[in-house]
Amino acid sequence: MTVQPPADDADVPRYWRELGLPGLVDVHVHFLPERVQAKVWAYFGRAEAYYGAPWPITYAGSVDERLAVLDRLGVRAFSTLPYPHKPGMAAWLNDWSAEFADARPQVLRSATFFPEPEAPAYVAEALDRGVQVFKVHVQVGGFDPRDPLLEPVWGRLAETGTPVVIHCGSGPLAGAHTGPQPMAGLLDRHPRLQLVIAHLGMPEYREFLDLAERFERVHLDTTMFATDFTERLMPFDPAELPRLAALRDKVLLGSDFPAIPYPYSHQLAALHRLGLGEEWLRAVLWHNGARLFTIGA
Repeated sequence: MTVQPPADDADVPRYWRELGLPGLVDVHVHFLPERVQAKVWAYFGRAEAYYGAPWPITYAGSVDERLAVLDRLGVRAFSTLPYPHKPGMAAWLNDWSAEFADARPQVLRSATFFPEPEAPAYVAEALDRGVQVFKVHVQVGGFDPRDPLLEPVWGRLAETGTPVVIHCGSGPLAGAHTGPQPMAGLLDRHPRLQLVIAHLGMPEYREFLDLAERFERVHLDTTMFATDFTERLMPFDPAELPRLAALRDKVLLGSDFPAIPYPYSHQLAALHRLGLGEEWLRAVLWHNGARLFTIGA
């Protein structure tokens, strides 16, 4: 029997069960402190001015409501991915994220950093507390990932192999330091970094596929990739699909839940319609994330 894509959110558990999976691992989910979350959502409320398209938030409920949605969908492990936009934020975001994860075993312990003199110390503290994944947002932070203040941080993370989900592509908006060139320079200095390129590097998909092919530990996440919303703004060249297929073991499910302008099921259906096969889907939706974060079935 050929598995059919999910028709809606209620159909998602049927989908992953028919693929023979125990659920989903989503490496790109956001839970933020209430004041920060409110500001992020207010920004998306003005999205049409920035992107030329409205960006309604499909899951703008309370924390408990959002957690319940993920539970019903069968997302068995997910990140919280805090990120600062200025100095002095990262350490307290890390404290908040640690508290959030303490009571929720399904949460991948998440942390962040910013180019500031204190970064090596609070990154070391986060690692001592068992952080599983870091988040870096080059466009929002407005910094060059090669900033000398981050050199000891990158060196430590290359040693530990801790995954870093990094939004470094120039989509949906370009920044002063977005794009593949800064990342290539960073990886030339630290080739053992375990980077997860958010959004498959949109819109510079080809160049970030190059980096994933070139560097052993560079992964890609599927956040918003191939959805109708993204294809209208930053389409993926179908000629690159064979390369994406060959990178099967380095692609991770990401969604950007809750701030997505469509149902969660649409992200899964968009990946399904790429036509890369059920083995590729099984790897992306569960096995790669479970391996990277040592998650048991």
